Amino acid sequence: MAKHKIYTMSVASVYPHYVTKAEKKGRTKTEVDEIFRWLTGYSQEELEAQLEKQTDFETFFAEAPQLNASRTLIKGMICGVRVEDIEEPTMQEIRYLDKLIDELAKGKAMEKILRK
Repeated sequence: MAKHKIYTMSVASVYPHYVTKAEKKGRTKTEVDEIFRWLTGYSQEELEAQLEKQTDFETFFAEAPQLNASRTLIKGMICGVRVEDIEEPTMQEIRYLDKLIDELAKGKAMEKILRK
């Protein structure tokens, strides 16, 4: 079976859309970056390097320094699918990220988004 197209897309190609979505709702790029860092364990410098290298989503998550253990607390629907029910690990990580950005755009407090 062929890989899903999102796996081979660069994170950098989607990143501006995450930022735009957040900024349209009065949130900031800094908050988007905080979500990325919280989820993956990348430092700000490492995150920027991954974006600059045009790293694809599959590699981005495979090379993540420390996926946050609390990410399993992320529940709910994204693209009509419950994130907690997604069986393919890489797709689940991508959807966790999508869900966190959605929560940011919906005005949730960062403490709740980051499951503190």
